[in-house]
Amino acid sequence: MKDIDFTILNFIHEHLSCSFLDFLMPKITFLGNSGMIWICSSTAMLFFKKSRKTGIETFAGLSAGALTGNILLKNLIARSRPCWINDTIKMLISVPQDYSFPSGHTMSSFIAAGIIMHFNKRIGITAYILASMIAFSRLYLYVHFPTDILAGIIFGTAIAYVICRIDKKHFAK
Repeated sequence: MKDIDFTILNFIHEHLSCSFLDFLMPKITFLGNSGMIWICSSTAMLFFKKSRKTGIETFAGLSAGALTGNILLKNLIARSRPCWINDTIKMLISVPQDYSFPSGHTMSSFIAAGIIMHFNKRIGITAYILASMIAFSRLYLYVHFPTDILAGIIFGTAIAYVICRIDKKHFAK
């Protein structure tokens, strides 16, 4: 599996790298640092009655994701990052010090996008586009393997689904 991961990463690095993306991708990935764009969005939602429930549930999902992904799974699996293994790649951001699997940026982004989509399809589509851009930025910047990203999407989507099911079952009007 690692061979396929490196094949995809190296394809991105060799065929998609350009000065525009070198400039843009660190900024996109920054939006996902510590789930900050999603935490800020959730906080803003709390100020409006119409979106308060979305904000609360997004916070709940992000908390579940941080606990299961960043605290539990990353340390349990302890997978090295591609930039630790292949240190010949010029890094455009600081080399992350935590483990690689699953991608926390991707997981938090897909948790938030999934929950937002549950409440507001139009804004949810925008959230999914941003989530996908953040996920791709992690590949472009050579800090995650494609399977880390895939796991982040799967776990993030699963957590969003569970939060939305709990909402539907216990809190629907």
